[in-house]
Amino acid sequence: MSMTDRGLDLAPIQQKMLAQAFGPALDDLAGVLAAESDNTEALYMAAVCHRYLEQFELAAARLERLKHLAPDFGRAHQEEGHLNRAQGRDDQALLAYSRACQANPALEASYRAQLDILHRRGAREQLQRVQAQLDHLLVLPKPVVAVTDLIAQGKLVRAEEICRTFLQKVPHHVEAMRLLADIGSRLGALEEAEFLLESAVEFAADNVQVRIDYIRTLRKRQKFAAAFVQAQGLLASAPENPQFQSLYAIECMQTGDYVAALAAFDEILRTLPGDATTLTSRGHTLKTCGQFDEAVASYHAALSSNPKHAEAWHSLANLKTYRFSAADRAAMAALAGDNNLSFMDRVYVAFALGKACEDADDYQASFQHYARGNQLKKNQSRYDADKMTGELAAQQQVCSLDLFARLAGCGHPVPDPIFIVGLPRAGSTLLEQILSSHSQIDGTLELPNILSYAQQLRRRKGASDTVPGYPEVLAELPPQELAELGERFIADTRIHRQGASFFIDKMPNNFRHIGLIKLILPNAKVIDARREPMACCFSSFKQLFAEGQEFSYSLQDLGQYYRDYVALMQHWDQVLPGFVLRVQHEDLLADLEGQVGRMLEFIGVPFEERCLRYYETERAVRTPSSEQVRQPIYKDAVKQWQHYEQWLEPLRRALSPR
Repeated sequence: MSMTDRGLDLAPIQQKMLAQAFGPALDDLAGVLAAESDNTEALYMAAVCHRYLEQFELAAARLERLKHLAPDFGRAHQEEGHLNRAQGRDDQALLAYSRACQANPALEASYRAQLDILHRRGAREQLQRVQAQLDHLLVLPKPVVAVTDLIAQGKLVRAEEICRTFLQKVPHHVEAMRLLADIGSRLGALEEAEFLLESAVEFAADNVQVRIDYIRTLRKRQKFAAAFVQAQGLLASAPENPQFQSLYAIECMQTGDYVAALAAFDEILRTLPGDATTLTSRGHTLKTCGQFDEAVASYHAALSSNPKHAEAWHSLANLKTYRFSAADRAAMAALAGDNNLSFMDRVYVAFALGKACEDADDYQASFQHYARGNQLKKNQSRYDADKMTGELAAQQQVCSLDLFARLAGCGHPVPDPIFIVGLPRAGSTLLEQILSSHSQIDGTLELPNILSYAQQLRRRKGASDTVPGYPEVLAELPPQELAELGERFIADTRIHRQGASFFIDKMPNNFRHIGLIKLILPNAKVIDARREPMACCFSSFKQLFAEGQEFSYSLQDLGQYYRDYVALMQHWDQVLPGFVLRVQHEDLLADLEGQVGRMLEFIGVPFEERCLRYYETERAVRTPSSEQVRQPIYKDAVKQWQHYEQWLEPLRRALSPR
């Protein structure tokens, strides 16, 4: 957090800069940076001052530090462009301005500077492309440009305020609707984002970016069939467009048609041979299908084409069973030193290097890389560990013995769902692979439905307007609505089933909502996948999750979350005795047959030998453990955390009872 975030007013220094008093401004900035060397606004202002004073080396040093701290700070890249132009380095300036516009599409000065250089060079094709981007920006109303700028800076609350105010005056402005949906998606309000984009598509069916955003939002909401229809329509409008082909391939993969997905990726590669992004996506598809060697080859092909394609490096690490070579480590280390990498590329490389150094038994370097990747993510996160503690405590207060006694017999009575809950990296994928090997049980995905219902209920007020809508509102829901929610869950999840009597939802965060599950699906089964706390938490710390696990970016937050999880599960055991079966990961590894028997008896299905040979079951697995669960019992990770024990004291303290 910078001093400006804490309320320090840099406006007087900015006034000196506007008056071209750059020396006095630098004197003031020196005091700010002495107190906090990582103040990004002060570093940026210092770089500008140094450039105007023609202190180019000092300006470059400030910018390198700034880009290291904030890789996607668009104005830092723009200032680097200005610095290069001032020194006659137009090639480097063009690259810097291009990075600036990618990070922040509202930077008019970067577009104009590119146009000036390209015009002098007579680069007509590039000139037309940049001019089109600038023209798009210039026709936008000023509030919409401001929202674009604020989103790029991560100032989402202010961006939302301006965008909503503008839309009250101009309700059907498509770009403003798209931007508000983008904000909603970043803040987790996916239902509103979907509604906004669906409306925007109706108003402007020819707006490609709106349609792409709509497809991606439908995918995030796991509305795969709807996303596929939209992608199919977009591709039909321009069958030769590689971007549309790629979206179509991804939606084929999401709907389970891996043959069509691979065919589509191969079609793109015939047009764009060696395209690193396509080769990486193709690798993801192969990995999901269990074709390990082919996935590795596809990731390597991506890196052969573009050694800086950081996602491919991370994808190799995410295979878990892949081992990096010394040459791999050297290549990634060189890449990590590039301060022009984007934010996510830096995150990808940090986690991949953590895995690579772990493979080489260099645990100190490994931990440093994992910590770096997590710190980058933490810096962009709004997660509040104490707020989460309060939310989980509210579940204990509201979901009492009296509540369940009063609403006993309500809800939808079907026994079909099996919820596997717990913390990530606790062994839930292994449990799902074992159980889905049974002839009467379908494995599906980490389904978002229960979390979505909780979010919808959260927006409702209870009897008093002074309390949040959820979980307090659970005490006020009529029996009919509870039954309707249960029926809705069964209907909404039917697309993921293959026809077996039972099906698994392995969304780990559903442990927060077991009370809701009991009320709407009283005959469901819940299995708590539990793992030794140090092993579980550290495994999450070194895993880069796609989204939704923001507590994993800090050892302290992880320990507090684990402690809160255990307390809440103890509460469910007290108020819903017998509703949850706990399966300890270490017990499963020690006695596979015994623990499998317990689970099958709990579900109410006969024992089947093939559950013990779960690794022979061919099915798509979309979690980071996909390769591990395709092997017989995997015990290597049980004590893995002990290699890092000397750096895990913050985690140990956070796990300790208070």
